[in-house]
Amino acid sequence: MAEELIEKVKQLIIDALRIEGMTPADIETDAPLFGEGLGLDSIDALQLVVAMEKEYGVVVPDAATGTKVFRSVRSMADHIAEHRK
Repeated sequence: MAEELIEKVKQLIIDALRIEGMTPADIETDAPLFGEGLGLDSIDALQLVVAMEKEYGVVVPDAATGTKVFRSVRSMADHIAEHRK
């Protein structure tokens, strides 16, 4: 997968969640987004769903899909690459 998309997803996370003082380099590609990773919560997930739909035309249809998509930056990028319009 293109590293360029991974970097764009990292920037999308920073922008959508308004995380100050963080750069894409600060986010590990394969680290969990929830729990011990970035420590995101369900509100953050909703913001990311909206941002992905707006930026890439990609939807996350249900919670089960969301669990897979938001496992890591790489899983988000995989989902975008596979479903973008």
